[in-house]
Amino acid sequence: MQNRIIELASDPVRLRVRNRLLEVRSDAGVQASIPVADVAVVVAAQPQVTFTHAVLGSLAEAGGVFVVCDPRRQPIGMMLPLDGYHHQAKRFRAQAAATAPLRKRTWQRIVRAKIAGQASVLTAIHGDDRGLTALIREVKSGDTTNVEARAARRYWSALFDKSFRRDRDAENVNLLLNYGYGVLRAIVARAICASGLHPGLGLHHHHRESGFPLADDLMEPFRPILDLQVRRLSLEDSEESWSSSRLRREVVNALIQPYTSGNESRTLFDWAGQCSSSLAASFENCSSDLRVPVF
Repeated sequence: MQNRIIELASDPVRLRVRNRLLEVRSDAGVQASIPVADVAVVVAAQPQVTFTHAVLGSLAEAGGVFVVCDPRRQPIGMMLPLDGYHHQAKRFRAQAAATAPLRKRTWQRIVRAKIAGQASVLTAIHGDDRGLTALIREVKSGDTTNVEARAARRYWSALFDKSFRRDRDAENVNLLLNYGYGVLRAIVARAICASGLHPGLGLHHHHRESGFPLADDLMEPFRPILDLQVRRLSLEDSEESWSSSRLRREVVNALIQPYTSGNESRTLFDWAGQCSSSLAASFENCSSDLRVPVF
């Protein structure tokens, strides 16, 4: 499996499955033919993408994810495989029965890893972490004192400038962040399902408009990778729209590179899978053994 991300954003195309190959067709003929087993995520960002039931069924069977975007090319929904692990029902029960202390300790690990990643990003840019590393030890079980938000205020102003505000509806660099986070969320949700967990049962996130709160939880330590890529793109001397296809491709490229944590170098797909599997083991063993990478 190559864990490919397929973005359909430029021209109207039709998708079909033939001989276990996902074919991307336009009026000019077949544009691409990819083994379904190699596809991790399909992003339908073009409003005139059409597909058959067989396409969705084959992707789900192979463990792939189908992401749908709105007219602004922002991800708004996704289809996930339901049957990804042979002991799924057992893990669902363990996940649902997880105690509040276990969930809080696990969330503590996630927040600490996220802030460590943010500190690394600022160090790479400015040569110092603007005090973020010192905040890590202040994160308590469940992050009851909301150190995550304190770190975020320092982080975003140092990453871009003091006037920057993280706004999902803003028509600026936030568009690129939103797009990248949407694809990252799909990658993490796919790993969650493959580990036999339910993406709808979160550790911390409980927003009623989110159908995948566990993916929102586990993707947090991976966000700084995209933040750094978007920051680099924001410094380019370009008059392109923030939603241009080239910039979106550059954002996706950051998601398919290998990254090092500790002494291991893996793709984000592998890291997300390892993180999800360790969370499943935590639920089954009733112990906070989540393995969270810090890049």
